[in-house]
Amino acid sequence: MKPLTKQWLVGLLIGLLSGPVWANHILIPMDAKQVNHLKAYGITYWILRNEKEVDWLLNYRGGSFLCAYEPNIQNELIVRGVTYEVISAAQANTILAEVASPAVNSDLMKLEKYPKIAVYSPKSKQPWDDAVTLVLTYAEIPYEVVFDEEVLNGALAKYDWLHLHHEDFTGQYGKFYGSYANMPWYLEQQKEAEGTARQFGFQKVSQLKLSVAKRIKEFVAGGGFMFAMCSATDSYDIALSAEGVDICERMYDGDPADPQAQQKLNYESTFAFTDFRLSRDPYEYEFSDIDNKPNERGLRQDNDYFSIFQFSAKWDPIPTMLTQNHTQVIKGFYGQTTGFKKGLIKPDVTVMGENKEIGEAKYLHGVFGKGFWTFYAGHDPEDYQHTVGEEPTDLNLHPTSPGFRLILNNVLFPAAKKKKQKT
Repeated sequence: MKPLTKQWLVGLLIGLLSGPVWANHILIPMDAKQVNHLKAYGITYWILRNEKEVDWLLNYRGGSFLCAYEPNIQNELIVRGVTYEVISAAQANTILAEVASPAVNSDLMKLEKYPKIAVYSPKSKQPWDDAVTLVLTYAEIPYEVVFDEEVLNGALAKYDWLHLHHEDFTGQYGKFYGSYANMPWYLEQQKEAEGTARQFGFQKVSQLKLSVAKRIKEFVAGGGFMFAMCSATDSYDIALSAEGVDICERMYDGDPADPQAQQKLNYESTFAFTDFRLSRDPYEYEFSDIDNKPNERGLRQDNDYFSIFQFSAKWDPIPTMLTQNHTQVIKGFYGQTTGFKKGLIKPDVTVMGENKEIGEAKYLHGVFGKGFWTFYAGHDPEDYQHTVGEEPTDLNLHPTSPGFRLILNNVLFPAAKKKKQKT
């Protein structure tokens, strides 16, 4: 049996003294006073799974959460080490009045039900291979893994939120050929992908991945929420634009690419990007000119930052939810896709985070059909230059990470009670 800690005893005392007269609410602050922002999202998800509503106080103390007081919620907060405040009904009403005031850029968003989460990822990947699965595991938010077979067999209909692992949807195996063509993991990945393609009647892996990308597009159009990071962002749009066009060289699919591939791209099919040019070099670790290459950025770790915008909570609740944070300036981080050239982003896309000095967007959002999508560039917000085979990030060392908070904002977004956008 673990020894009683001071924190646990204080929480117990508060619980004993709390009563229905004054201890009616729990406030989970998300400003600098919060000692574990990431697990605070997990607690919020846990409350929703227990069929209780949570109020998300947009732009109030970093996007704090408010719920009715219950001893089991308080105990869970103590166990998980999340900062909270037990407040009276009068205090809660004062906060709600402040949030609702027309003079203040804040609003209340009711979270009603927990979203069912899927991660599109090879089954062989470990949770720490991807920032989203890493933070979901740390925050104790459950998810299920799906891959090509499940997507093509219609499994996405069971989920509200889908994350795309740093996948390559173009069928070029991440363009790792130049550096890793003879590595066992690369050969196994290629073998598995080719086997799945044959299973579903495709001659090439690029055709398989395009079919998967189109199913995901249907998922979004039907009301789903899709979140992608790193190479799953630009490679997804490139795959959609290249339908019916061979952009893969011989080492990837057994025959040469179409020499007129660039001219045949259809930018109308994409979510975010337009007028980009493909990287035709099969040995180059880039898919196109969408990504800002390291030599183009002119930044180092000590001066690489991007800023997130503050939107009008009452007029633009969706981007407001997705940018909740305790700081507006966030450390930059690399990935195969590190940042998006702003000149190649479609005009109807909402840029939520950027490095203005170098014309680089980091965080994008858009609407498609009845659903929504978000693209977040980079691999791991707390690992500046992640490399293949590197040790996983220990989020116990980064419990207040603002970069990881952006991911978890997206996880909670589908739980919000939908209301009409103001015009």
